[in-house]
Amino acid sequence: MKIGLNATCFNARPSGAKQRFNGIYGELVKRLPETTFVVYEPVDWRGGKWFDGAANVSVRQTPLPSSGRVRRFVKGFRYWREALSQERFDFFEVANLPLVKAPNGKTLLTIHDIRGIRRESEIVERAAYRVFLERSLMAADHVITVSEAIKNEILNLYPGVPISVIHNGLDALKYDEVLQTDMSEVRRKYSLPEEFVLAVGHFEKRKNYLRLVEAIALLRDRGRPCRLVIVGNNSGELKQVWNLVESKRLSGYVTLLNELSDLEVCCVYKLCSLFVFPSTYEGFGIPILEAMAAKCPMVLSDIPVFREITQDKGVYFPHGDVDLMAMAIDKVLSSNGERARLVEYGNERVRDFSFQILAGQVEHLYRSFF
Repeated sequence: MKIGLNATCFNARPSGAKQRFNGIYGELVKRLPETTFVVYEPVDWRGGKWFDGAANVSVRQTPLPSSGRVRRFVKGFRYWREALSQERFDFFEVANLPLVKAPNGKTLLTIHDIRGIRRESEIVERAAYRVFLERSLMAADHVITVSEAIKNEILNLYPGVPISVIHNGLDALKYDEVLQTDMSEVRRKYSLPEEFVLAVGHFEKRKNYLRLVEAIALLRDRGRPCRLVIVGNNSGELKQVWNLVESKRLSGYVTLLNELSDLEVCCVYKLCSLFVFPSTYEGFGIPILEAMAAKCPMVLSDIPVFREITQDKGVYFPHGDVDLMAMAIDKVLSSNGERARLVEYGNERVRDFSFQILAGQVEHLYRSFF
């Protein structure tokens, strides 16, 4: 087989999509040594370095920028027509919209979520996204998505789309390799308390951090004070979150961290007392896997994909209800037995999301076309 991988949407910014691409296709390259892989990287990021040393991988640097969906598509119109006409791929994998369709072989499209058509987006952005989404779904030979929840969202809007679910994954072993000295250094560097609640994810509206801060304030007012640490890069809402922290007089209770290394994030997970994920919408939720691998108990907003990942065996709260969010946090922090149950379950469940298993599912999908 010969497989093309369009990695032009990835750059230095951390993302679940990039982690998935690196993990699954890194394993697939090893799993299929007789298959030729061609990785197309953007002009501003060496994505092909993930596969350095693999004899069956070649890299093509494109003139395309990694950011700006429309700009990348317009700039790539002529490039892709010429580049793909010179290749005969069995499969061409695309990880972003709008879809670039290969003239030969099957074009596979991976979709992580469809939040672009939700009301949180501007009306013009929603309209443009819907056009890109519909045309891409109709043009793709097969669609891969990361959860049954997103599959159902897509099929509710576009019945009949050929679609498979292959979850996101995680290298859980790296959490077992974290040293006590690393954890001690991270605690010292960021002045982390002995006990704290942790949230991880970029600062954006759908992460629901404003409600989480309100829940921490409510717990303090009820005589159950706890410290909160949020780790994430700014995607537009960092200032609003900090303004609320100050208005609630929580500056001594809340720490906001960004630009941490992968090792530092692993350490913060392992140091926390409880992980909380209050999002209003997710396509998947990789931080759940990270918390499982770090042996953290967790409480989650009650959205379909979180129940899917945790098989209805977690502790959940309605994401819009601050009181119930606070109660869920208090419930788990107050119960050694509940924390032990959640840790034991997570330690077993995270094994289902190994990149080796997921790469096998992708290979099975490839072979189903022959």
